[in-house]
Amino acid sequence: MSSKKSPEAKAVLRAFRTASERPMALLQQCPVYKPTPLYEHAELASHFVVAQLIIKDESHRMRLGSFKALGGAFAVAQMISDVAGTSDLESEVARRQAEKMTFITASAGNHGLSVAAGARIFGAHAVIYLAAAVPEEFANRIRALDAKVVRTSGSYEDSVKAAMDAANENGWLLLADGSWEGYTERPALVMEGYTVLAEECRKEFVKTGHWPTHVFLQAGVGGLAAAVAGHIRDYWTEQPEIFIVEPEAAPCLMMSVRNKQLTRVEGPESNMGRLDCKDASLIAFQSLKHDANGFLQVSDAAAIAAVDMLAHHHIHTTPSGAATTAALENLSLPPDSRCLIFITEGPEAG
Repeated sequence: MSSKKSPEAKAVLRAFRTASERPMALLQQCPVYKPTPLYEHAELASHFVVAQLIIKDESHRMRLGSFKALGGAFAVAQMISDVAGTSDLESEVARRQAEKMTFITASAGNHGLSVAAGARIFGAHAVIYLAAAVPEEFANRIRALDAKVVRTSGSYEDSVKAAMDAANENGWLLLADGSWEGYTERPALVMEGYTVLAEECRKEFVKTGHWPTHVFLQAGVGGLAAAVAGHIRDYWTEQPEIFIVEPEAAPCLMMSVRNKQLTRVEGPESNMGRLDCKDASLIAFQSLKHDANGFLQVSDAAAIAAVDMLAHHHIHTTPSGAATTAALENLSLPPDSRCLIFITEGPEAG
């Protein structure tokens, strides 16, 4: 592990902010915000034959149950603030503007929850498109936040297209967590919200002085992975190796980096529902091709085995949340490695 940033990392020009100040400032006004747990797990470290396994557990983040509570809600708040011309979202002018705004997105569940929560908190409206494979539990939780849920047939990508069409037809504000040519500013806000996770980790590592040598990040379209990796490269004193973990059925980032251009992948539906994305986010791809050291794929069977292993240690999550744990199973890392993994969400029925 190097204690200095590489020249390549310094040269990266990203289309999103890696600083956490803006979302952190907003979260200080939120009564349910507090940093999520970051802890060592000696038994799992022994299992993986590494010196230290550090877990960042997002399964109870802000009562929504995943890291995505940070992204969509921040983007909603920032967009209202920009239109209203004030950072006081409780002001009359902000509330008047919010009432006129309808945010729409397609989601595999957690992003939709975050957008719906942000819209309700700040007085806007939300419409969430969910593909058929998204569990009804997510639909019910989104409806409980006063958002409209629209079910679509087909894949997640089909629901994205349907949400885009509805946004255009109704004059609604599309707030996707993926990005593509001509659509980058709003996903960049979502990713900016995710930098809070990395900043919470950084503060703890500054206190302990024990920085990870390896960081493993789940990726669907790549928003979380790119946001955290970018923050690490720009702000962490000690630089780890960063590995991006994708389902075998949806390695869209690995293939895009390999082909040096956005590449759609084809494959069966994965049980890692929040990671089962066949198209990578443009701005995530552009950043990760510089910031990541490598890409790893995990099978559905390995993800299930990781869920069971974590449950044995009283850590409850889904195949998506356990993907980085699954990735460690087949690696032979140096025994003095200190590994940071993320439990990105709680159980779907939780």
